[in-house]
Amino acid sequence: MRATGRWVVWVVCLCGTVVGAQDRPLPDQQSFLREARKHLQTDTSLQSSYMYVENRRERKLDKQDRVKEESTWVYENYPGLPGEGRWERLIVDNGKPVPAEDLEKQDRERRKKAEELARRFTDQPARETARQDRESEKDRRELQEIIDDIFVVFDIHMIGRAPVEGHDTIAFSLTPRPDAKPKTREGSQMRKFSVRAWISEADHELVKLDAEAIDTLSLGWGLLARLHKGSHLSFLRRRVNGEVWLPAVFSYTGTARVGLFWMLRRSGTSEYSGYRKFTVDTSTTYKSTK
Repeated sequence: MRATGRWVVWVVCLCGTVVGAQDRPLPDQQSFLREARKHLQTDTSLQSSYMYVENRRERKLDKQDRVKEESTWVYENYPGLPGEGRWERLIVDNGKPVPAEDLEKQDRERRKKAEELARRFTDQPARETARQDRESEKDRRELQEIIDDIFVVFDIHMIGRAPVEGHDTIAFSLTPRPDAKPKTREGSQMRKFSVRAWISEADHELVKLDAEAIDTLSLGWGLLARLHKGSHLSFLRRRVNGEVWLPAVFSYTGTARVGLFWMLRRSGTSEYSGYRKFTVDTSTTYKSTK
């Protein structure tokens, strides 16, 4: 979970396309980016007090990019226990509702983890608190390094204004610098993408992001797994409860080679909905499996 969050963090941090003439002067780019930078956080941290539903779709494509097969999953997603990632409770597995006994098994395993954590806090409260503080500081430091790499890797240009779902945004193009020397693994991956980002003019929050692979990207298994040039990522956020911008839609399409012989063509979408503040009373109140 944490590794995935690190890979995604820079995607969660910028977005878009621009149309329309400018009817008033654009803001100063450097001042605007300074403010936007202050708001860059992982969506995991922003979601920490929310529960929500995630609908995932994955499509297998043929050589003409026609859909051969589609799979769907639905998860209830809850804040994690202290020091852990979020909890995903699977309620629809490949289009079929998860049986009640399997839901109960997931819940039992979750309760067991919660009880173990409570025991550790009871037996060694200072040790557990110190451990979590170390983990939080490590995550904060790594996030800051990734954010720093965004501004090291990309040559950023303000394009103009563009409306996104009724919000006034400032659009930017992000082109990787050929001589960039990022410090993080995520920064090295950024160099393989051309990005457009839309940032809310009112509150400097990321609204939308589009990224296209401009070179082949080697993934976690070295040279035997590669994401090919031309693959696309897209990310959209919406304002929730008038207080925070959170993920709404993430989508991807592209090809990847795994091993020496397997070429995968895939597209997929994750849609996030039903955001609610998390409390003990609301932690198991989702009923829908749509």
